[in-house]
Amino acid sequence: MNAQAQDWDDLRLFLAVARAGSLSGAARSLGVTHSTVFRRIGAFEARLGVRLFDRLPGGYALTQAGEEMRDSVIRIEEEITALALKVTGQDQRPTGTIRITTTDLLAVGVLPRHVAAFRAEWPEIEIEVVVADTVLDLTRREADVALRIGNPGQETLIGRRVGRLAFAAYAAADRPLGDPAEGDWIGYGSAHGPLSRNLARWWPGARQVYRTNSIIAAHAGAKAGIGLAALPCVIADCDPSLIRAAALPEDFMLDLWLLIHEDLRQTARIRLFLDFMATALTADADLLEGRCPCKTRPAQA
Repeated sequence: MNAQAQDWDDLRLFLAVARAGSLSGAARSLGVTHSTVFRRIGAFEARLGVRLFDRLPGGYALTQAGEEMRDSVIRIEEEITALALKVTGQDQRPTGTIRITTTDLLAVGVLPRHVAAFRAEWPEIEIEVVVADTVLDLTRREADVALRIGNPGQETLIGRRVGRLAFAAYAAADRPLGDPAEGDWIGYGSAHGPLSRNLARWWPGARQVYRTNSIIAAHAGAKAGIGLAALPCVIADCDPSLIRAAALPEDFMLDLWLLIHEDLRQTARIRLFLDFMATALTADADLLEGRCPCKTRPAQA
């Protein structure tokens, strides 16, 4: 293999294919097209004069040369990431971009008005929100801040619990209410394991006629009258087309966490955002925990 220096973009592309085991998986992780990955991997191998992958029916498998390169590139990636974190951590200017990763529920039901208020106070800080069910890796700078339900407990991450999300059973306001134990329900997949397991335990005979891995999709399904849905009060209480059909049999709440990498805790824009969001979400406690109707919901006759 040639010892010439390689462009980091080529190495990053190679590592994405090695991790995904396919061109399509690498393309999704990098936000490029399948054909771009195919073309650039071929050109990279041609420049090196060595085959890095075996093209198999089930995907791309590393050759021995590819495995050696992968191990070296991972070490390079770790060094680059560590350097970037340290440099960013010393940035004391209240400017730049904050990349936030969160779920669809929090991106729709919690973040927008607080981001608007934050930017009104700090207009030179831009916000990018990445909606993903999986937790992006903060240690590899896939995001700067995570707003998540639950704390993953990684040693290199700093977490701050900023609230609790309450849930209740909701139904379309224009549909007759019946016994939840005998009604049609919207169920959840494995992405919402604690909620799915408890629903099956609370109402074992309930019919789950519709399933989704998205809280937002369940919200839309309940509005359409598909069935009852266990939804976070912070979203459903603000929707006049829904009514609370039943309280959950137990005080079911999920913790809300803000997470960052420890090397970013002194970065001015990150610190400002964390402090702002912690204060804003603390003030939202009644709404998040289902103790008051949303101000935008009209009074019931």
